[in-house]
Amino acid sequence: MKGNKSALRRVWSACLCVAGLMLMTSFAHAAATIKVGAILAETGPAAFLGGPESRSLHMLVAEINAQGGIKGKPVELIVKDSGGSPEKAVSFAKQLIEEDKVFAIIGPSTSGESLSIKKIAEDGKTILISCSAAETIVNPVTPHVFKTAPSDSYAAQQIFMTMQKRGIKNIAVLAGNDGFGKAGKEQLAKNAPDFGITIIAEEVYDKNATDLSAIVAKLKANPNIQAVVNWSIVPAQSILAKNIRQAGWDVPIYQSHGFANIKYAEAAGVAAEGIIFPASRLLVAESLPAGPEKDFLLKYKNSYESKFNEKVSTFGGHTYDAMTILAKAIEIGGDDREKVRAAIENTKGMIGTAGTFNYSPTDHGGLGLDAFAMLTVKNGQFVLLEEQAR
Repeated sequence: MKGNKSALRRVWSACLCVAGLMLMTSFAHAAATIKVGAILAETGPAAFLGGPESRSLHMLVAEINAQGGIKGKPVELIVKDSGGSPEKAVSFAKQLIEEDKVFAIIGPSTSGESLSIKKIAEDGKTILISCSAAETIVNPVTPHVFKTAPSDSYAAQQIFMTMQKRGIKNIAVLAGNDGFGKAGKEQLAKNAPDFGITIIAEEVYDKNATDLSAIVAKLKANPNIQAVVNWSIVPAQSILAKNIRQAGWDVPIYQSHGFANIKYAEAAGVAAEGIIFPASRLLVAESLPAGPEKDFLLKYKNSYESKFNEKVSTFGGHTYDAMTILAKAIEIGGDDREKVRAAIENTKGMIGTAGTFNYSPTDHGGLGLDAFAMLTVKNGQFVLLEEQAR
């Protein structure tokens, strides 16, 4: 009997040792890596956003780790594909915070998703760097939520400034029935009076629409419409352009910054010619004057295009900027989340793909009106609007 007890004690001691070693290994692994979560629409209607975002983020994290990580620690990237669904984004945000114990979250890809998880990030005191444009993501400001996409209010203002120069006063507004479309429609309505522009017709369409010819016919019947503004991030924006031109309607078409992926222009074909939209200068980096901004943009652009064999988009740049900002802040604040949060909040003069970031305690968007340039489609390519005008 005594021998059995002794054997049992030895087995029990061995089990405790193994459990202890496993626990120590787990803690060591946790302490030796920086866990960064990402919620991106890699599939679904918003995949033109989430796909480049995911590829850009993986590319930059690989570069960071190849150079020794951040302060000697590799970045452990955990990406969740939301498909653009706010419901999935909520579930993934809780999982990343409560189960994966991530240090920060990058994304989501769309405004609706970002607004849905904003409170979750705050409640979990987890840094969230959204890749979406809605101004309401960071207005009102909350401590842990930032974004890297220029605000939709600035996009609306840039569009109206361009219209003003062309003497356009009466417009029609179309928007998808998602968070991005809703927020953009509100910004257009809010800013139009300041530029002497009247919205005389407006329509909201399903984000999964495959034919908008009925809406086009309705708008075309109004002879007072001088231009159409569409606010969308889904393939329907290409369909709309085709439906307008197929109807023989030669009205100027303006798109939001959600059009800033050449695949949308390619999908619209010849109907894309002449479309005007706001976007970052990343898409026309080669034509910029020599300097630090051009160098930074070309580095990202050339790296992305050579690695993935596809043209760069502004959307991929949003995760690239987010990870760059987070990495610089961790260099300052180490593994103290509050110090890293404060470092992001005090970031000044940081060149990114979307512009030069200047955050503050009252501004978690970090970008101004000048983050946008006005671009157009010429011969199937994106060019600065001024280049076409010359």
